[in-house]
Amino acid sequence: MDNTGLDLPPGYTLVSLRESGDAFAHACAIAAKEGAGTFVHVRRYDLVEFAVVLEPDEPLRSARRAFFAGMHAVAESIAAHCPPERDVSFSWPDTIIFDHGLVGGGRLGWPEGASEDETPDWLVFACMLRSVDLSHMEAGLHAGATALVAEGFELVDVNSIAESFARHLMSAFDLWGEKGFRAVGAQYLERLPKKKAGEKRIIDENGDLLTTLPMGGAADRLTLVPALAEVVWLDRTADAPKLG
Repeated sequence: MDNTGLDLPPGYTLVSLRESGDAFAHACAIAAKEGAGTFVHVRRYDLVEFAVVLEPDEPLRSARRAFFAGMHAVAESIAAHCPPERDVSFSWPDTIIFDHGLVGGGRLGWPEGASEDETPDWLVFACMLRSVDLSHMEAGLHAGATALVAEGFELVDVNSIAESFARHLMSAFDLWGEKGFRAVGAQYLERLPKKKAGEKRIIDENGDLLTTLPMGGAADRLTLVPALAEVVWLDRTADAPKLG
């Protein structure tokens, strides 16, 4: 797989890191200086890892909803290159499930100490996906995890995910500008499995997930910020998606 460079649309500036690099941390570190459109990509064969710097135009409280545009763009990129009839879904809010196995997830960063009611100087959306085949591992040992190549991806298609993401992200923000965030939120929710039949869900202005049932009653709220801080899909010791 050729990871020496990416073919990104106009508006992006590529920053390439060696295998030991951390796309999320590096993008957060240079975001203030390098600005919007900076696209940090880690050159490694076992993971698809990248991060992009965003320039929000609304208070942090609502600007965090850019996270859902990023998640949708990742899912669309996987779906565009994967074999037919493979499902791409989410586990709230940041875990990416491919063909019923954990393959990776997304992260969101913002300036430390930023006020909820003021527009932050930057946001960073980052993604990490497992690309290597897990077939060499003991059968059943990691039944809850998967990898892109193990699910029929060609290596060239794996390398194209970051490029495809950049285009899908631009489309998501165009949709947000034309029809409002609700249209972007609906796309994310289409890939988030419902827990009960008939439930209705919306993403609140601050990014929380609100769920109501047909019989009425108070909405159930899942808060976004604490969930993002957990990064439940990430094995911090291995610096890779968890193996189930």
